[in-house]
Amino acid sequence: MPVADPYEPRPYGRVEHPEWSRNATIYQINTRQFTAEGTFRAAERHLPRLRDLGVVIVWLMPVHEIGAVNRKGTLGSPYAVKDYYSVNSEFGTMDDLRHFVATAHELGLRVILDWVANHTAWDSPLVTEHPEWYSRDWNGDLQPTPWWDWYDIIDLDYGSPGLRRYMTEAMAHWVREADVDGFRCDAAGFVPTDFWETARRELDAVKPVFMLAEWESKDLHARAFDMTYAWSWNDAMHRIARGTLDLTTLHVYYSWNEKNFPRDAMRMTFVSNHDKNAWEGTEFEQFGDALEAAIVLSVVGEGMPLIYNGQEAGHDKRLEFYERDPIVWREHALGELYRRLFALKRRNTALWNGHWGARMVPVPSSDPDHVLSFFRRDERDRVFAAINLSDAARTVTFERGPHHGEYEDVFTTERVVLDASSALDLPAWGYRVLAG
Repeated sequence: MPVADPYEPRPYGRVEHPEWSRNATIYQINTRQFTAEGTFRAAERHLPRLRDLGVVIVWLMPVHEIGAVNRKGTLGSPYAVKDYYSVNSEFGTMDDLRHFVATAHELGLRVILDWVANHTAWDSPLVTEHPEWYSRDWNGDLQPTPWWDWYDIIDLDYGSPGLRRYMTEAMAHWVREADVDGFRCDAAGFVPTDFWETARRELDAVKPVFMLAEWESKDLHARAFDMTYAWSWNDAMHRIARGTLDLTTLHVYYSWNEKNFPRDAMRMTFVSNHDKNAWEGTEFEQFGDALEAAIVLSVVGEGMPLIYNGQEAGHDKRLEFYERDPIVWREHALGELYRRLFALKRRNTALWNGHWGARMVPVPSSDPDHVLSFFRRDERDRVFAAINLSDAARTVTFERGPHHGEYEDVFTTERVVLDASSALDLPAWGYRVLAG
C-alpha cells in the first residue's frame, strides 16, 4: 500500500458549498419589524421584491417561542429561545413558516434560520428536563454568558453528549419539517467547533445546507461553515469613514483574508445588521458620507454582501429590539445601488463566492493612502474598481498592474480604456467600477 507523502499539500477546508451559493447574496429579515403585521405571511409578500433586488439567501431571525422569565422589554429578545421545536405565535404558525419557505423556493430563493445554540431562556423546558446540560457559576447556579449583560438567557454546557445530540436533532427537524436550507448560527464561537462539525455532517445527510457563523475564525471553515462574519472588515471601514484609521487597516483585513483563511472560505461583508443597527447606530450614523463607497466595496470586493432589512429603503432609524417598530418602506437610491451591484455580481463570474470567484489583486494608484484599487479576473470575466476612501476629491493614475484593457463603466455604461497613462477622477468618497 503506497504511503502518503507527508509533504504533499492537503486542503484545509472540507466544506462542500451548495451549488446555489456560488453567486449568492444574503438578506436579513427581522420578522417583528419587517412589516406592519410582523408575521411570516406578511413577510412572504415581499419575496418577489427581494428576488428582483437580486437576493438569493433570505435569513430569518429566530422563529422560536421567546422566554418570559427575565424577559427584556415587552416582547423579549428573539435570541432568548424557550423551545427549539416551537414557532413564535407572534409571527404565525408552523404552516405559515412552511408556506414562506415553499414560496421562496418557487421564486428561486433559499431560506436559512437563525439558530441560538449557546444559551436558552430561563424558562426553557430543558431547565427542568435536563438541568445537567447547563453551565453553572461559582455557587452552582445557572448563569448567563459570562461578562455580558445577557440577563435574559442562561448558558448551555457542551460537555454533555446528550445536549449535543438534542441540539443536532433539533436543527435537523427544521430541515426536514420546514425544508429550510441552512442556518445562521448565533455566537458560534461560544460553542465548541467539533459540535458544529458533527451537526454539519448530519444536516448535509438530510440535504445540502448552507451554514453561516456569527464569528470570525478560519477553523470554523474546515468542516462546519460555508461563511463567517467579516466583523473586522466592517470595523476597518467604519473607522476609515470616521477618520480615525487609514487604509492600512483595510489592507490588513484583506491580507489576513487571503493568507490565513482557506481559499474557499466565504466572508460576509456588511454595513449593517440587527446588532449594529440596534446598539451602535444605523448605517448612516456609522458611515456618513462614506456609506455608498462601503456598500460598493462590500459587493465588488471578496465576500458575500448582506442587506439588513430596510437598507434598500434608506431606513434611517435604529429599530427597537424588544418592541414592535415596523419599517417604513419607500423607494430609495440605495435600493437601486444594491440592485445594480447585485446584478453585476450575479452575471460577472470574477465576483462569485468562494472558489467560484477570483481573488482581489491590488493595483496601487498614485495616491495609495486614500484610494483602494484592485482587479479581479477569471477565465471569463474581469472587474477593476477604484474607491476613494477620503473626504477630498482625488485624481489618480495606475502605472503598473494587470488591469490594462477595455471596460464598461457599471454605472454609466460608458466605454473606458485603461493603460499606463489613464487617469480617473474620483470625488470625495467616490468610486468607479469597470467590468470587462
